[in-house]
Amino acid sequence: MPKPTKKVRRGAPAWMLTYGDMTTLLLTFFILMFTTAEIEGRELQLILSAFKGSLGMFKGGMTLSEGVLAELGQQVESLPAKERGNQLAKAIEKAVSIFQPEVKSRKVKITEDQRGIVISLVADAFYESGSPELTREGLTVIDKLGQFLSSGEFEENDIRVEGHTDNTPVSPASAFYFQYPTNWELSSARAVKIIRILNEEHNIRGDNLEAIGYGEYQPVETNDIEEGRAYNRRIEIVIMRKKEYS
Repeated sequence: MPKPTKKVRRGAPAWMLTYGDMTTLLLTFFILMFTTAEIEGRELQLILSAFKGSLGMFKGGMTLSEGVLAELGQQVESLPAKERGNQLAKAIEKAVSIFQPEVKSRKVKITEDQRGIVISLVADAFYESGSPELTREGLTVIDKLGQFLSSGEFEENDIRVEGHTDNTPVSPASAFYFQYPTNWELSSARAVKIIRILNEEHNIRGDNLEAIGYGEYQPVETNDIEEGRAYNRRIEIVIMRKKEYS
């Protein structure tokens, strides 16, 4: 009588299926973490606005609360065009290239926020204490700025120059005290002088320019330590987003 043949199991053992699933899920998880880390907060919100109620139980099925993005609703076609995003990215890349030495030395910082492109100048690097007058290095940087802004790319953008100080009062011993007795006057004067250079020397249209003095009332760091106060003493040149896209 022939002996019964022994069944041979083929393929991977059962535990390999579970292990493969776990490895794939872990890989997907870490790719997702990396991808979202590279997306700006505003851009991520714009992407999420296309998913109606997909992130949880929200009243009325809305994933975004009222605010700067509320008008987008749930329509994917409301998202900014890809070309527009590329233009903004190229403008930031060009600005970083132009101000590369100042960026490396941390005298200039270039970022993007809901207003647009922000070129922030550390005031201590370009002004004497209490003075509204730019130093020689400051004038060189503003000349670079003027050439960048007058290149034709920003003819439809408003340009806003914002002056900021820390919360230290202007010293009565300062040579400029009688002209600029408070941080209001000092921050405003610094902004206006840059606006004049952009308008008079670089032919940037006056109706596209704004000058604002915020004094000490828009800090980005604490005024309790000197390092924080140094960050708060700044000039911000904001290339505003085009009105129809903001």
